[in-house]
Amino acid sequence: MGRKDASTVKLPVDQYRKQIGKQDYKKTKPILRATKLKAEAKKTAIGIKEVGLVLAAILALLLAFYAFFYLRLSTDVDPDLEPDED
Repeated sequence: MGRKDASTVKLPVDQYRKQIGKQDYKKTKPILRATKLKAEAKKTAIGIKEVGLVLAAILALLLAFYAFFYLRLSTDVDPDLEPDED
């Protein structure tokens, strides 16, 4: 008998949750779908930081590649040698 008495008394938290559930139910399906898609897009979207880091890494690699070949292929011109004259 004690169980029946305990189940009839509702906590204010349960009443609040029920009220919130009713408010969400009142929203139309397109609004709920749009809210869900917006939250999902925000969660999975790549940010500007990630794009910037990738671009910076590519730029650094290209700069290192260029500097390596510039230093490797550049030769000091001997001042004693005369350039070929036509």
